[in-house]
Amino acid sequence: MFIKDWKKEVFTIPNILSVFRILLIPVYVVIYLNARDLTDYRLAAFILAVSCLTDAIDGFIARRFDMISNLGKFLDPLADKLTQLALTICLSIRYEVLRPVLVLFLIKEFFQLFATIFYFRRGKMLGGALIAGKICTTVLFVSLIVMVLLPGMDPQVVRIIAMIDFVFLVNSFVCYVLAFFGKRKGSHLQDVEQ
Repeated sequence: MFIKDWKKEVFTIPNILSVFRILLIPVYVVIYLNARDLTDYRLAAFILAVSCLTDAIDGFIARRFDMISNLGKFLDPLADKLTQLALTICLSIRYEVLRPVLVLFLIKEFFQLFATIFYFRRGKMLGGALIAGKICTTVLFVSLIVMVLLPGMDPQVVRIIAMIDFVFLVNSFVCYVLAFFGKRKGSHLQDVEQ
């Protein structure tokens, strides 16, 4: 019985898609860092697009076919964050102006990680991702994929994209800080399901 339930929890289509997205990360990194022409950059952007598509598909399947699992609640955001991190690091190597975005991204993620662990140990957790976080994730993915797809982008345009990404990250970070400290309307810590 235990083994059957364990398999049902782990071996779901959404979980497999999340693991697939994590496995795509080193493929993207190798292709992007070794890119020599537009075809290589387009291939890197295509891999990212596949990752984004599987992200949307795994969420749909999980909800539609009741395949939501505790492991999936961990794997899906982990795949998002690792993909964003790899993407931001790669682009920060090429575009110095993106380094503050990378630093803020790391600060935000470490805060969320430690706050989640802190409250989880006390039997509490946020009810789910905040809208500000979802919007920020979308903005980051779209803007950074465009930068991968168009490697010869004007430096001024890159600077504008970096500022936009920074603003969305700040907004998301502030919303999560307020949510964790109970100061954000409509968001609160919930008891962890046993």
